[in-house]
Amino acid sequence: MKLSKLSSHEVDVSLADLNLKNTVKWHLEDNKLTKTFKFKDFNLAFGFMTMCALYAEKVNHHPEWFNLYNSVKVQLTTHDVLGISYKDFELANKMDFFGHII
Repeated sequence: MKLSKLSSHEVDVSLADLNLKNTVKWHLEDNKLTKTFKFKDFNLAFGFMTMCALYAEKVNHHPEWFNLYNSVKVQLTTHDVLGISYKDFELANKMDFFGHII
């Protein structure tokens, strides 16, 4: 699949689909997919970040994120296309999975 920037409509449809199964929703902030994950404590937040980091390295697509104690704010964008691509939604789905198993 060729890597390309998704249209505004494609982002809206993909975002709605992504959020179907989520209580805490992904949203757009600064033209990036954004979500804050909350955990019981720092160890669980760090465990989440570790799983995400290993996966991100494997697929060569890295998040922008900020950790403060038990929360991890994630922002996803594809710098190669100057916007959101299918890679951001794939990583968001994987992060949701990791967030549910922690």
